[in-house]
Amino acid sequence: MPLKYWVTTPRNLDALQDKPHTIHGLLQRNAQCWPDLTVLKFDSGESYTCQTLLEAVRAMAANLHDLGVRQNEYVLCWLSNGPFSVLLYLALNYLGAIAVPFNTAYRGNLLAHVLKNSAATRMLADGRLIERLHDIDTAQLKTLIIEGDERLDNTSLEQTSAAILRQASCAELPALEISAHDTAAVIYTSGTTGPSKGVLCSYQHLYTSTIEFRHVGPGDTNLVALPMYHVGGILGLWFALVHGGCAAFVERFSTSKFWPTVKTLQVTSVGLLGAMVQYLMAQPASPQDKNHPVKRAVIAPFGDDALAFGERFGIEVHTEFNMTELSVPLWGGPNPTARGTCGTPRQGVELKLVDARGNEVAPGEIGELLVHSDDPWSISHGYLNNPQASTEALRDGWFYTGDLFTRDKNDNYFFVDRAKDAIRRRGENISSFEVEEELLAHATIKEAAVVGVAGDGGEEEILAILVSKDNCPVDIPALTEFLSKRLAHFMVPRYFRFVDELPRTPTQKVEKHVLRKIGLTADTQDREALGILLKANKLGKR
Repeated sequence: MPLKYWVTTPRNLDALQDKPHTIHGLLQRNAQCWPDLTVLKFDSGESYTCQTLLEAVRAMAANLHDLGVRQNEYVLCWLSNGPFSVLLYLALNYLGAIAVPFNTAYRGNLLAHVLKNSAATRMLADGRLIERLHDIDTAQLKTLIIEGDERLDNTSLEQTSAAILRQASCAELPALEISAHDTAAVIYTSGTTGPSKGVLCSYQHLYTSTIEFRHVGPGDTNLVALPMYHVGGILGLWFALVHGGCAAFVERFSTSKFWPTVKTLQVTSVGLLGAMVQYLMAQPASPQDKNHPVKRAVIAPFGDDALAFGERFGIEVHTEFNMTELSVPLWGGPNPTARGTCGTPRQGVELKLVDARGNEVAPGEIGELLVHSDDPWSISHGYLNNPQASTEALRDGWFYTGDLFTRDKNDNYFFVDRAKDAIRRRGENISSFEVEEELLAHATIKEAAVVGVAGDGGEEEILAILVSKDNCPVDIPALTEFLSKRLAHFMVPRYFRFVDELPRTPTQKVEKHVLRKIGLTADTQDREALGILLKANKLGKR
């Protein structure tokens, strides 16, 4: 059966409505229709066709079932990109279980929060991470399935090797009824005035997001550099399954390896953060700049370098605005010319910008973006075990994004700022609340406020404004070392400024808009200028 039978273009929603919307249905349909189509490949050299992928997923699903995993069970996944983590995600969904991947950089209170909030009893984890479980409350967790040879000492947790999941299995799985409205995954994203929230993603939600990314289509090989604990990583996998293409997974983005990698994996479409574009544009120009297989890129945010990137490398560029909770309400391209645009509204959604009182603002004025979808299941149905946050975000059929925008007379939308206290850095959404909590845990810090300041590629760096106890001097290297043991590396502030007091409203709330407006000052200390550079804990390949 030719690919065009079931999808004409990614824009054509009607042509896809009667097609499988679940992982279970997509894997079975693809193996039947295109058994020899390469659907997955990795920078390690491993690859799968639709048929061999179905066989591998079925076997892993049967082994998970033998271990007791059941439909609608929340299963924590603490793993980096690779064949095992991708197969695991698919196998859990094949069983109708709910994958809960989370950041491999988490430790301390952040890690404890995910375990408690998920209420999961089972976790699959990279053995090189599990020592972080020693000093935290593991909540309801009972079973660890460990990838690797490592084991925890002095723990009541049952520990099993993940090697058992790779065994061949001919066991019959129970008949399952998996609905497109069932929860497929929980993705943790930054909180605003509280801890990170677990976004509930149904199959319909992920499916709609997939067809609204219009830089991919049948036959495309899409590069997936974002991890599976980001919705972008999961959607990279869904692109291939829905559109009849291939997902090419790499462990992480690398500027120096980017072009050799896309050539080796024969990548035709990519998604790039604004900072990634800046890094690639900073490389020396070469006569070989257009000698590659990439045809299209989606770039967000869409900075001044975006169109120049497309021209230099001969690539059609697009942009979009999305959140884990949404399904791409804004899309721009190909080659949008409105400077800084996030795109125009897609079919099937209604958008409005409102002021603090809920009144719509005129074109050119700033307002919070609200999103309404014709299909309520195409956006998140709430936050895991957090009814208050769910109620605050979803009101009267509208999702309140907490982001401030303007729009022009042509219905182009432009991002202005975050109304909520979240910071976007290197593709990560960071809760200022969580960073402040750890700063206040240090013996010398009396008060703390964390805001974002301008960084590379339209994203932000973290500035901590602090009041020390008794106005005593604070050693920045020592404070950084303290934080790096409690926070993910990307959450540790780059900039520190000490003040006598924080600006507050009459009700004693910190006026963060004032701090953001002041930004960096002459007395702000930059830890990178002090030679303190923090990098990800790279697990590498086993």
